[in-house]
Amino acid sequence: MSKINILDYTKDELSQKIKPSFRAKQIYEWIYKQYVNSFDEMKNIPKDLKKELNEKYNLMPLKIATVEESRDGSKKYLFVLDDGLTMESVLLPMKKEQHDKEGNLKHHTRYTICISSQVGCKIGCSFCLTGKSGFFRNLTTSEITSQVLMIKKDNGIAQNRRVNIVFMGMGEPLDNLENVQKAVKIFSDPSGLAIGPRRQTISTSGLSSQIKKLAKMDLGVLLAISLHAVDDVLREELMPINKAYNIESIINAVKEFPIDARKRVMFEYLVIKDLNDDLKSAKKLVKLLNGIKAKVNLIFFNPHIGSDYQRPETKDVLAFQDYLLKHGVLCTIRESKGLDISAACGQLKDRKEKNEHN
Repeated sequence: MSKINILDYTKDELSQKIKPSFRAKQIYEWIYKQYVNSFDEMKNIPKDLKKELNEKYNLMPLKIATVEESRDGSKKYLFVLDDGLTMESVLLPMKKEQHDKEGNLKHHTRYTICISSQVGCKIGCSFCLTGKSGFFRNLTTSEITSQVLMIKKDNGIAQNRRVNIVFMGMGEPLDNLENVQKAVKIFSDPSGLAIGPRRQTISTSGLSSQIKKLAKMDLGVLLAISLHAVDDVLREELMPINKAYNIESIINAVKEFPIDARKRVMFEYLVIKDLNDDLKSAKKLVKLLNGIKAKVNLIFFNPHIGSDYQRPETKDVLAFQDYLLKHGVLCTIRESKGLDISAACGQLKDRKEKNEHN
């Protein structure tokens, strides 16, 4: 009988499998707080239960294949799954460690971890390298959660140090909604990583029907929409999925999404030179987001080999941002990180596979 990965279970599910049920909480804490590599390291677990665990369950479904570190501290991870397929995650240091005048620590380095939900992707965005390699399969719950676990462990990030999680790696999270929503619950469990839903963002290319399903789950997560265009003609060029889920359907679904009063829906807008970087587009975007508590995140296109698109001029992105701010739309420009490594989704995987075939 093939073993099940224990990270596929929520704590409540595990308490139904393991008796007495209080052992589930202990096992959870060993895995998510102590970062153990094996069941044998769980000191307060009886020998007979350790034997049962070793017979029935696997622990870690990933292995680190490659890590690239940028000058800015960003790290790109290529993970190998049990079936030999690979996928990527990224660790982004968002705020550096700070001390006061007396040298006392004010706050630790703050991190965001971008995680994958699929091997490959079905969406096929023209600017994205991940989709060009095709779609292989959904990641299991354990393959999603262990990305965060392994990155925290590899970087010595203590269990009580919170990180932000963004489902914005390889794949479309809402195309694997069942496993993603389960991962959200596991991440937020106080006995585990204790990363609250407000620290978790699900980024989607705009699957309207799935946005509505996610809304009904009321997980408390933040929502980010990969918009990238203000009219259906350009968006269909950039994102073929727009033929099935056009901009109007996305906006309507977003208006129904439950958002904490202190939060906003994030609209990701990839700025591409001479395509969507003009003030005419900015004006349309303001009109489009009217009535939505929104925040726009402008992203410089990150060029990669084989792409026809170009990085926009900084002055044009600043003018775009200025127009939005002056017309009442909160707007930030995402700091480009990892430009000296394979930072964009799929680049590290693509390069490694090409090297293996050469």
